[in-house]
Amino acid sequence: MSELPIRSASLAIRCATPADISGVLRFWGEAAEGTSVSDDYDGVAGLISRDPEALLLAERDGVLAGTVIAGFDGWRCSAYRLAVHPDHRRRGVATALMDAAEQRFISLGGRRVDAMVLEANETAHHTWAAAGYHRENHWRRWVKPL
Repeated sequence: MSELPIRSASLAIRCATPADISGVLRFWGEAAEGTSVSDDYDGVAGLISRDPEALLLAERDGVLAGTVIAGFDGWRCSAYRLAVHPDHRRRGVATALMDAAEQRFISLGGRRVDAMVLEANETAHHTWAAAGYHRENHWRRWVKPL
């Protein structure tokens, strides 16, 4: 992803590295809603190994302020784990992360972004809507643990 890292006066967005994994997991424990079966060291390490540009980190003055996973499988663009630390909310972090994710998707030939958003996370619903996303009620997620 040639555009990264992105820097503004106080916000930098970059791709995560293996050295970031423990910090990201701690961050998600504080800032993210819900948990995923992949929210462990091996899960994040596998993501970074398979797609080193997928996990985007936003840092403000060297402190992790937000994350998003911008995954593209050649068919679909998927956004997961958009999380902003409570101390950094309403300061443009989510917008900057999604702009970076969307730039990534466009550069890879993506055509539409699907976002995984918890049903009960009303704050996230407002964030996604403000970014131009809309809910598709005719779809439901089906899962099977492996």
